[in-house]
Amino acid sequence: MWSGIKSVTLPQYSPMQPTLVPEPFHRPGWIYEEKVDGWQILAYKHGARVRLLSRNRVDHARRFREIAAAVATLPVSTLVLDGEVAIFDEQLRSRFDLLQHSDPNVVATPPVFIAFDVLYRRGEDLAARPLRERRLILEGLVTGGELVFPVRRLPPNGLDAWAAVLASGYEGMVGKDEASTYRGGITRSWLKVKVPGWTHPEDRWRRARLDTL
Repeated sequence: MWSGIKSVTLPQYSPMQPTLVPEPFHRPGWIYEEKVDGWQILAYKHGARVRLLSRNRVDHARRFREIAAAVATLPVSTLVLDGEVAIFDEQLRSRFDLLQHSDPNVVATPPVFIAFDVLYRRGEDLAARPLRERRLILEGLVTGGELVFPVRRLPPNGLDAWAAVLASGYEGMVGKDEASTYRGGITRSWLKVKVPGWTHPEDRWRRARLDTL
């Protein structure tokens, strides 16, 4: 994977992606999270070496050097995280457009890594464990970190979670089956709902283009 590292090869994962649904919902046994308006990245750590891979497996560790350095300081020797690189405005809302054109008048944070899953830790593949277990492991790893944070949880009832999204001005919410394992590709074990009109067509084009740079 990296030159000079031959003794350990971390598993390679394909990002798990939620299915878009048209309306908010509630399902027993599911959790609800803020939908971050950012750029999905898998963070691979081996010792002090970190790669930040987009869905097209382009490494952006040089683009986001500070995030890579923060991941490198997490207290485990080997780790794979799933999350999004995002920038938050003064209302603490993530905004994809700020990744392209950072406006100092509205930006409240530098690029940060919002982690919503952990797939591998200390030599153990966690993908087959249920989400409820992975979430606890994740929070233990990144809570209190610098530039790496766990995704914000929403209220446990999906309809209350949606009300919180609207009140806070978030992009949307993601509901996840707590029993779900991690499998690459689009899944119905995770469902996302977006606030109408939030994402502009040009942003979708920019996201696709970023993966190739």
